[in-house]
Amino acid sequence: MSHFTSEDEALLQSMLRQLLQSVKEKITGAPSVECAEEILLHLEETDENFHNYEFVKYLRQYINNTVGSVIEEETEKCTSAQNQGEVSGYDTLVQHVTKKTRESKEYREMMHALKNVMMVVVESLINKFEEDWMRNKELDSKTKKERQSGCYTDNCSDSDSSFNQSYTFMSQEQLQLLVERLNPIQPKEVRQEALQTLCFAPPSDILNSESWPILRKHLTMSLSDPDATFSEKILKFYAKTFSSSPFNMTREVYTSLARHLELYFLSGEYSLRISAGLDVSNTDINRLLKKVHLLNEYQKEAPSSWIRHPEKYMEEVVESTLSLLSVKKEPNHPASPDFLSPVYFLALLDIKAVWFKKWMHAYYSRTVVLRLLEKKYKSLINAAVQQCLDYFEFCKAAVNKNSGVNDFSQQHCSDKQNFSYTGSQLQYVYFVHSLCLLGRLLIYKQGRNLFPVQLKNKKDSVSVTDLLVLFTQLIYYSPSYPKTALAAHAENYSPASLVMEILQVFCDQTGCAAECLYTDAVIDALLHPVQSLLSGTEVYINCLETTLIDVADILARIAAVQDGLSLLLYGEKEKTAKEDSPTAVHVIVQFTKKLLHEDVSLLSGSEILPVVKGAFIFVCRQMYRTCEGLQMLMPYGLHESIGEAWKKMSLVSERVPTPVTGADSISSVSLESKNILLWEETLLDALLSFSATPKGLLLLHSTGAMNDCVNFMFSSLSKKLQTNEYEEFGNRVIVTQMATTPTGAVALQSSGFIKALVTELWALLECGKDDVRITQAKSTPVDPIDQSCQKSFLSLINLLTYPAVFELVSKQDMPNKPMYSLREIPTDIIDIIDRLIILNSEAKIHSLFSYEQSHIFGLRLLNVLCCELNTLLLLETQYKVSEVLLTAQEENVTETSEGPGDFIIDGLSVERNHVLVRINLIGGPQERILPLRVLDKGSDPYPWPMFSSFPLPKCYLAEIPRKAEFRQ
Repeated sequence: MSHFTSEDEALLQSMLRQLLQSVKEKITGAPSVECAEEILLHLEETDENFHNYEFVKYLRQYINNTVGSVIEEETEKCTSAQNQGEVSGYDTLVQHVTKKTRESKEYREMMHALKNVMMVVVESLINKFEEDWMRNKELDSKTKKERQSGCYTDNCSDSDSSFNQSYTFMSQEQLQLLVERLNPIQPKEVRQEALQTLCFAPPSDILNSESWPILRKHLTMSLSDPDATFSEKILKFYAKTFSSSPFNMTREVYTSLARHLELYFLSGEYSLRISAGLDVSNTDINRLLKKVHLLNEYQKEAPSSWIRHPEKYMEEVVESTLSLLSVKKEPNHPASPDFLSPVYFLALLDIKAVWFKKWMHAYYSRTVVLRLLEKKYKSLINAAVQQCLDYFEFCKAAVNKNSGVNDFSQQHCSDKQNFSYTGSQLQYVYFVHSLCLLGRLLIYKQGRNLFPVQLKNKKDSVSVTDLLVLFTQLIYYSPSYPKTALAAHAENYSPASLVMEILQVFCDQTGCAAECLYTDAVIDALLHPVQSLLSGTEVYINCLETTLIDVADILARIAAVQDGLSLLLYGEKEKTAKEDSPTAVHVIVQFTKKLLHEDVSLLSGSEILPVVKGAFIFVCRQMYRTCEGLQMLMPYGLHESIGEAWKKMSLVSERVPTPVTGADSISSVSLESKNILLWEETLLDALLSFSATPKGLLLLHSTGAMNDCVNFMFSSLSKKLQTNEYEEFGNRVIVTQMATTPTGAVALQSSGFIKALVTELWALLECGKDDVRITQAKSTPVDPIDQSCQKSFLSLINLLTYPAVFELVSKQDMPNKPMYSLREIPTDIIDIIDRLIILNSEAKIHSLFSYEQSHIFGLRLLNVLCCELNTLLLLETQYKVSEVLLTAQEENVTETSEGPGDFIIDGLSVERNHVLVRINLIGGPQERILPLRVLDKGSDPYPWPMFSSFPLPKCYLAEIPRKAEFRQ
């Protein structure tokens, strides 16, 4: 068993502890195997990792090797008996096998061997425990003698027993003695020894003891001891408590640690200043950071368990935290503005405020946090807002002065400062923490209710809109790549990327976006750099291209929602566009056209200019994909600008040089051709999106890029093995819109889209998938159209509008071949009509593997197509559909000696009867009665009369209302 892990050792120790508690003062004999079984069953029910222990795996393997053959033999016997009806039911089988196994000779031998082994092991562990207990008792008596004689020596040493290091049982008398020895008035050596004992004691015993309140006070006072050894060991005990004890116990430890830190920051002993920076290699500061780090780790773990406890426990933790973070010097104190408060230390350890994110996630804890913030600790919110304002003012001043230095985020890299932060870096860390905290706060309605806030040095209050405008301005006023001393991936902490994360989350939250983003002030702030470039004014923006891409991303997310789209089109109060105050849509489309014409001097020659163009084209796409958005954009002729850019790029792509020998030339040419192809596809995709509306489809047709767009769409669909729901829905809409025009239908045909659709349908109906291994016969479809074919059916319905049918079928004869090969697959619409609808020969019927299912599919398709009268007339005049169906009905009768008998009622005859009535009687439910396509129960399953010649039975004609009824 040498390969057992420490977790297995803990399992054994837990078992031993329960065994020891089951006896009284002395153990005279070994515990029984039955007792061990009860303990194992209890551990299996309570420990979710029970089956992962090596000890348990060893037991399972041992049992399997010993009685596995007996279990298999009895199972086979019972299974054969069950098949013969002698044994019934799974539970009975299990009980029978269990009983026979326990009565077997192998089982008795296994239990006897296990009992002997267990007796030896437990006896050894008990002896070891007694030896350790006696050693501790001797040590205690020796310490008392030394205290009485006044001679103190450091006899605190780790025991060589691994069992003693992980578990020590303590009585109430021992705990009381431990509390006395930890009293701060005791000598240093005595307290150190007591702390050593405390670290090896079970936290649950300590926290459940009557002496815990006094001990907690002693530990809190010892945390301030100048000797670092005390705080190190106390923090080790606290960490052990946090990881192994329930929330109702650990909350007291947490609150005492938070209270200790609060008193420390308020004491005269603490004198750190922001301007002096922070050297984390300093022993005292390092010790302070360890305490805050332990608090922060508990803050992030506590939300997973505090919902199972009373709310007052959670409120204690929340209030102690907020009270600590609100610590500050008195306003009249000379060091008040430069005071390095606890929130700076927390920000250093958790810069993105993950602890606050977890606390705000669940409603249970969020209500408590927000209530306390509103009633007692609103100064925390005010300080966070003030920090964001201060940072913005600093960035704005630096940008206006055209200064490249950013003291907040710049790291002075030198060996001397590897473990230190300057004052400006501390300010920047606190700014990032404040930004993330406010971003999380504004997601929730109760959090937004905390605004507006009133700042001391600001006359007007700061509202939610003011804060969102501030966030937006940080995108283009802050540096794009702050070089913080926090991590190698510094871009994760740049203000622009942080603000983008916050705004993207806002866009995904409907209520939050409506209250925060959908205002003219925020949209104007987003469009500020765009307005500046349009007007030609001087622009002071860091990394202009990146800023424009970020702005376009947020605008596109806003335009994707109906309320956001209305805001961009008409403004916050549905205002009409004026020359002096145009709505956002006019600014966006004008700037997009300037980008396409490359009429922006500041962006000329930029390597990522195509990315900027694509980002703003996508914003316009979100608008012109709707009728109202297209109506606003039509006067600007954006489709013409995109079409001209595509034609120019397609000419360039044709002239891309062929790669020549040499790795460098090949890589450069391939990269250039890849970028050109990507930009060309972006333009084609933008043009294709115009076809989402009828007017947009006409605009696309006017550009002359219809065929290229359809080819691009089909190519994209062919390459994507999986598409998300939004893309799939968008493509279906585009196909339906294109099929409404003759040009679009021809383009779909020439691109291969219709051939692919028909081929896929035939594979589902007749062939099945080639890559699926057939292990059992395919189930017979229950529905008229099998679920696997419904998608193809809907695609055909969307495609076959009258203009498409006319272009694809008009003046084409039916093939009507004398013989059809089983491998002959349809490729167009005329083949579908020939093979699935008009089955007027034995050759067509015999060519189908699933004749009834496939023909019903064709009849259902015909039933929908004939709802369009123009399509009905076309099919009737060219292929005489009614005559074909009547002939099929005439042939579908029973044969008697006297001649043709009654109609055979089956799925096909019922479908044909329904279609014949539909295509030969025109009108609504008041003018015709369509027969049902289901059978009734009883002696007459189908009461509707069938017919094989005209005229139709009168029962399908609705009664004509009288004049009085008609007038009424």
